[in-house]
Amino acid sequence: MFPKVSILIPCYNADRWIQQAIESALNQTYSNTEVIVVDDGSTDRSVEIIKTFSDRINWKTQPNQGGNVTRNRLLELSTGEWIQYLDSDDYLQPTKVEQQVQYLNQNPQADIIYSPSIFEYWNHDTSRQEILPIPEPHDPWILLARWYLPQTGSPLWRKQAILDVGGWKPDQPCCQEHELYLRLLKAGQRFEYCPDAGSIYRQWSESTVCKRDKSETFRQRLAIEDAIEQHLKETHQLTPERLHAINQARFECARMIWLTNRSWATEVIAKIQQSDRTFLPSGSAAPKTYRLTYKLFGFPIAEHIATLKRSVNRPVSATH
Repeated sequence: MFPKVSILIPCYNADRWIQQAIESALNQTYSNTEVIVVDDGSTDRSVEIIKTFSDRINWKTQPNQGGNVTRNRLLELSTGEWIQYLDSDDYLQPTKVEQQVQYLNQNPQADIIYSPSIFEYWNHDTSRQEILPIPEPHDPWILLARWYLPQTGSPLWRKQAILDVGGWKPDQPCCQEHELYLRLLKAGQRFEYCPDAGSIYRQWSESTVCKRDKSETFRQRLAIEDAIEQHLKETHQLTPERLHAINQARFECARMIWLTNRSWATEVIAKIQQSDRTFLPSGSAAPKTYRLTYKLFGFPIAEHIATLKRSVNRPVSATH
C-alpha cells in the first residue's frame, strides 16, 4: 500500500524559514508525494523564494486571509488520499512520511496517525531540540483534554476525514488544530498513535497565534474542555479518567489565569466543583503541600500561599 501523500505548506511572511520547509518536504524518503504551497499575502521575500522551486512544487498566492482559510485552500488543491500539513517555519525529518505510512499499513483503519513532535527552541542564532512525548494512556479524548495531541505538522491526516467534518474552521482565532481534533473525535474518526517522531516544531517567536493573546487562548481552550465534557456526557462516554483529565486541564488553566485575572480563575475553579465535587489536582501543577492546602482551604488561599512562597524564594538582584 503506497497511498499518495499531499504535503501542504501555508506561508505568511516566512522568508527566513520557507526554503528549509519546502526542501524538507521534497527530500522525503517516501516518493509518492506532492508538495503544494499557498502564500497568504506575504509582504516579505517569501514568494520570491517559493518561485525558485519552479515546477518541483505546485504553488499559489492569495490575499491575506489567515491560516485556516489557507489550510482549506491547500486541501482543495491536494490530490492525495493522505495529508501532511507543514507550517512554513517548521520542517520534517526525511523519513517522517515514510514511517507513518508504514504504520498506516499495519493500522489501515486509522484516520489520524499522530506522533510526538520534536520541539526546536531558538535563542538568537543557537537552537536545541527535544522530543515532546505523548504520555499514556493513548486515549485521544484524554490527550485532547490534556492538550497532549500534537501540533499540526505531526499527524498524517486522512483527507476524507477532514472533509467529512467541514475542514478547518475559518474564524478560529487560536487552538486551531485542537478545535479540529474535537470535531474529528466527535465524528468518530479513528486516532492511532505512532511512536516515531519526525516533525520539527520551531519555537522562535512570541507573536505566534497562541502566544499573541494568552487570554484568548485560555478562553478557546476552556471552551473546548467544556465541549469535550458535554459530548462525552451526552454519548455516555464520560469515564472517571476522562472527567479528571478535563478538570485537571481546567485547574492548570486557572492557575495561570490567576496571575492576571483572579475573578476569572475563581470562576474556572467553580466550574470544576460543579463538574466533580471530589476533584483534587495532581501532577507538577499541584505539589504535595499545595494540594493539601487546596483540599483544606480551597483554591484562593492555596494560590495566596503559593504567591507568598514565590516572593520569598525570588532571587535578589545584585547591587553595586
